[in-house]
Amino acid sequence: MKICMIGAGYVGLVSGSCFADLGNFVWCVDKDKQKIDMLNNNQIPIFEPGLKDLINKNYSSGRLKFTTNLNLAVKNSDIIFICVGTPTSNKKGSADLRYVYNVVAELSLYINKFKIIVTKSTVPVTTGDKIEKIILKKRRKKLFEVVSNPEFLREGEAIRDFRFPDRIVIGANSKIATKKLKSLYDPLIKKGAIFFSTNRRGAELIKYASNAFLATKISFMNEISNLCEKTGVNVEDVSIGIGLDKRIGSRFLRVGPAYGGSCFPKDTKALTFTGTLFKTDLSIIKSVIKSNEKRRIFLTERVKKILSNKIKNKKVTFLGVTFKPNTDDMRQSSSLLMIPYLHERGAKINYYDPSGEKKEFSRLKNVFFCNDINEACEKVDLVIIHTEWDEFKSLDFKKLYRKRKFKIYDMRNLYSPRDMKKQGFSYHSIGRQN
Repeated sequence: MKICMIGAGYVGLVSGSCFADLGNFVWCVDKDKQKIDMLNNNQIPIFEPGLKDLINKNYSSGRLKFTTNLNLAVKNSDIIFICVGTPTSNKKGSADLRYVYNVVAELSLYINKFKIIVTKSTVPVTTGDKIEKIILKKRRKKLFEVVSNPEFLREGEAIRDFRFPDRIVIGANSKIATKKLKSLYDPLIKKGAIFFSTNRRGAELIKYASNAFLATKISFMNEISNLCEKTGVNVEDVSIGIGLDKRIGSRFLRVGPAYGGSCFPKDTKALTFTGTLFKTDLSIIKSVIKSNEKRRIFLTERVKKILSNKIKNKKVTFLGVTFKPNTDDMRQSSSLLMIPYLHERGAKINYYDPSGEKKEFSRLKNVFFCNDINEACEKVDLVIIHTEWDEFKSLDFKKLYRKRKFKIYDMRNLYSPRDMKKQGFSYHSIGRQN
């Protein structure tokens, strides 16, 4: 099939490359000329394992093309995916849909035959209705169908998630569009993916409800970990014990920092805003948002306690600063609160992250990026394991300890408190007796 992906960001680039790998002809369009030039010169603007090789393979085959020419891409495609950002608006946490609507207004000018317009961007319920109205100003209804096809890609696991999805959700108000998209996804359905169709509004709400529920599981276990610390219970035992209940499941029950990234923070806020519009109080989700905000502060206070409230002139190392491993995404990462907080109180900060140096800390005078773990941990007072990158899971602390003994704050519970204590380390973790 001939496909157009509007937006060569995370969703558009990964999905477009994967569609091309299934044998489709794909145009990836973006207004950012620098980004398109990078892609056409074999440079990948985002960090995602396996993506570079996938793009190279399909670009070389001619199935994947990058352009800034929306007119060209739309006219030469049958299915058009909208994959632009929907960030949080300054107004009450609603989703900012200007990029979606701007794209729709422009592409409506180029519809020359029947097109299926698909929103992959995460959008509030009724957005598809508004998209349809915008296009109707320029084109007759028989020339297009508007469909919702939410994405469920995890950063760091996106290619696998596309190839082996839990489910494929299509929200369409016509059987023709549903049948066409089912045919597009047929290679994945044959490998076992569940195909679920509903109406357009249903698919829009499924995406938000999914993210809100996962955010709730994370916040729930983080709060339970606080109680575990007070009662002498191992939070990992609780996590396993409740996760064995098939009604609950074991995924997203690990404790750690506040949830972050590009999805959960903005989508929970946007869902509560939608609830307000429809005069529905989504009180549970509002509580999750508040709990997550408190989590950032709670863990920062814990660092103060570990340092005996003496932060000035202390040397602190962060191992990992992204919100999760296998991504360079810093959005809503807890490190964005913790590092400036410690810096403002006189601490000297080293950090190492496999995804590289971060511009977010470039203006902080005593915050330094290190090229490796040994350099980052040299002559420091506290090492904070912030992100569970694989290379942090089997550290030789005895070797790192040689020049100066430091305290360890394992915010991901990667190590055993008993083993660390036996080796003589001053070790702190989350929801466990240290």
